[in-house]
Amino acid sequence: MDELPVVIIGAGPQGLAAAAHLAERDVDVVVLERGEGPAAAVSEWGHVRLFSAWPELTDTAARRLLEPTGWSAPTSGYPTGAEWVSNYLAPLAGVLGERVKYSTTVTGISRQGRDKVVDGGRKSQPFTVHAMDQNGNQSRLGARAVIDASGTWGLPNPAGGDGFPALGESKASASISYRIPDDVSELAGSHVVVVGAGHSATHAVLRLSELVRRSPGTRVTWVLRRGSATNVFGGGLGDELPERAALGSRARKMIDEGLVNLVTGFRVAEFRQDGDSLTIVAEGGAAVTDVAHVFALTGFRPDTEMLREVRTDLDPAFDAVAGIASEIDPNIHSCGSVSATGARELAQPEHGFFIVGVKSYGRAPTFLALTGYEQVRSVTAHLAGDHEAAARNELVLPDTGVCGGSGDFDDNAGSCCAAPAPAVVQIGLRPIPVG
Repeated sequence: MDELPVVIIGAGPQGLAAAAHLAERDVDVVVLERGEGPAAAVSEWGHVRLFSAWPELTDTAARRLLEPTGWSAPTSGYPTGAEWVSNYLAPLAGVLGERVKYSTTVTGISRQGRDKVVDGGRKSQPFTVHAMDQNGNQSRLGARAVIDASGTWGLPNPAGGDGFPALGESKASASISYRIPDDVSELAGSHVVVVGAGHSATHAVLRLSELVRRSPGTRVTWVLRRGSATNVFGGGLGDELPERAALGSRARKMIDEGLVNLVTGFRVAEFRQDGDSLTIVAEGGAAVTDVAHVFALTGFRPDTEMLREVRTDLDPAFDAVAGIASEIDPNIHSCGSVSATGARELAQPEHGFFIVGVKSYGRAPTFLALTGYEQVRSVTAHLAGDHEAAARNELVLPDTGVCGGSGDFDDNAGSCCAAPAPAVVQIGLRPIPVG
């Protein structure tokens, strides 16, 4: 099987970094990306600024691959998603060249001639990666190993408080968005609701609050499942990530100024269509009425459909790789306190198959770009036969971390990356009906 390439699914930050490490080690690699260009998912939230600074957003092997081209690593500042793509990820994909195949959706991974049940000769068979292009044409690609770095962006959580779509949520889909908004001007003069307690929801609330200032008659309601809003605003001066601290402070100011109405302890149970507007009903019966549009920003979950014919071991609570679940548990860890996880912890029952990046964390929102880069460094070293490097820990985290997810994991605690809670009065301890 050594003549076959390592196939990487996803040309995002971790997928491209893995390809850079393998290219540096002269291992044949193919990256399959369903988008039309590199880091397509990042481009979709390109208007959002990251909390991580530039030095935490580039990979070591990628830098070594890029520098001979005249590229130099940005050393300061906090890029937007679009700047991350244009100033780093796109140039990296350019250097990798034909190793990256775009507009290619992976539909399944299997062992050649073996379904999930068959034991005999399993390890000796190469992987078969099933794919489809933008025209619906199907293809198969043999692989000696597979790295799934496809992320979770394609599968946002529903607004429903129990993990399933609320009653009427699907029917009301034209009035519900699951992404951070950019241009919200068409919502001027209407009542907009944001559901979620993490950084994505905070970004949306701030963008909408600017609309309230410009357009009288616009109303914004922020709905939280948790009973307290304390940790939603971060740690203020106690937060060692300035961009995150500023976001929380701005959000609290919008609440204090009355630009945003905050409703806590509200678990969405139903969406009712009332003519041209929606009524959102909580499990306890409280209601938010006369709603024109909803931004449901309650996090993401991994899509495991493509993995149904390979043997995987995922944590039953987080849908994360089982070998790292205890190290990333958001009930215990913040992003800055998670341990390094490498090839040993990420190993699956299917020999030669690895899940890396934000997908390896499942629903746990404690992911950092730096931890993902350490994952792929270790996994690619293992696949290249450098087991000493694979076992080595080269991760150096900042004092506090930045979540890649929504931070809406534990309804009663702070977000996964919440800094020490500021000494403030809690707001909205009970659901508040809003007309």
